[in-house]
Amino acid sequence: MWPYWLMFLVPALAAVSGRARFVLAHPAGRSRADPTWWCVGFLYSLMIGYRVEVGGDWFNYFHFLDDVKGLSVPEVLAMSDPGYHFVNWLSLELGGGIFGVNLICGGIFAGGLVRFCRALPRPWLAMAVSVPYLVIGVAMGYSRQGVALGLAMLGLVALMHRSTLRFVVWVVLGATFHKTAVLLLPIAALAASRNRLLTVAWVGMVSVAAYGLLLQDSIDTLYSGYIDAGYQSEGALIRLLMNAVPAGILLLWWKRFRFGAGEASLWRWCSIISMVLLVILFISPSSTAVDRIALYMLPLQMVVSSHLSEVFGKPRSRNQEFVFGVLLYYATVLFVWLNFANHSQYWLPYRFYPLELL
Repeated sequence: MWPYWLMFLVPALAAVSGRARFVLAHPAGRSRADPTWWCVGFLYSLMIGYRVEVGGDWFNYFHFLDDVKGLSVPEVLAMSDPGYHFVNWLSLELGGGIFGVNLICGGIFAGGLVRFCRALPRPWLAMAVSVPYLVIGVAMGYSRQGVALGLAMLGLVALMHRSTLRFVVWVVLGATFHKTAVLLLPIAALAASRNRLLTVAWVGMVSVAAYGLLLQDSIDTLYSGYIDAGYQSEGALIRLLMNAVPAGILLLWWKRFRFGAGEASLWRWCSIISMVLLVILFISPSSTAVDRIALYMLPLQMVVSSHLSEVFGKPRSRNQEFVFGVLLYYATVLFVWLNFANHSQYWLPYRFYPLELL
């Protein structure tokens, strides 16, 4: 399991040596990522892309390759989740197979993750926070939803910079990989801080159109597959609590957070949604359905953790005790999951395709 610890310890060590910078308030927030970031993003892409039989759904993804064999591009794009099917078609054309698919998906996810972390006050801390569940659990376990989340994080950065249009574009693109990403679109209207009525109107129209094109035909299947079947996810309560705790911190002390003009409303609404999902979990016949929707709120953990030292720490101080506290918490999460979770067996041992050829 040492590869997983490597993924965590690299950003963790960088977080310990750094200090907060409020990127949205300064031009530095739009600076080009330094080579270290590109290297880490590339490392994550490789580890996600070239994993072998890692993840609970590993074998379920092979049928997507079979589905697109012999099809033309227009036929592929007419299928459900056209973005993911197109990646499968492209990988087949290039001879990449499942590893080509996963490498492309891993690259998209890692690119979104790096861009999102770079937009936060403590980017390396945010990256370390993402590893135990967002990177290892989601990107390595749910390939399609991992890509959707990577693209959604690009959209969230755009929304943090008050670009609703770019947010909508990224989220709709993410929905072509996993249609549930459509559910993020209303956040653009909720978080709007200017031209609210106009934003609500056009985002509402786009949401209805995206729902009709990408999600409507699958509602019956999703409902019967999750709700009627009553699927339950072990650990769903713990995962939703992990979202609810930072959500509660933000809602209670939101005035202490040094958010930019486009951020405050966005993260307050994400916090409210996280708390509502926790309540719904107790009344829903399927914890799996709630758990999958809650994945889109995972970036909230990174946001709150990245601000925590400045929310509760001393002004003009490094406040490293909060950084160590956050890292210890997520290191514990990773340790417990790897050693005691019922389904961690599907991630262990980590196998890397190029090494399998030796």
